[in-house]
Amino acid sequence: MALVNSVALIAAADAVSGNIATVGYGLAVIGPGIGLGILIGKTIEGMARQPEVSGQLRTTMFIGIGFVEVLGLLGLITGFIFS
Repeated sequence: MALVNSVALIAAADAVSGNIATVGYGLAVIGPGIGLGILIGKTIEGMARQPEVSGQLRTTMFIGIGFVEVLGLLGLITGFIFS
């Protein structure tokens, strides 16, 4: 029985590759997702409160979405580069 447990432990150790930085890069991609939710939600709230400025709010939202997406892609690509 001890031989089976040690074989299973060795197999599990071989299956796990990478390091803790990979987890960090994965968490770095979650942040922009949360940021997008807040950004879009607040823009829709602003449009509902003041419909006359919806065009300006929409333009500003799309610029903000671009910046947030760049941060998300940067976190994702960094994980691929350094792994």
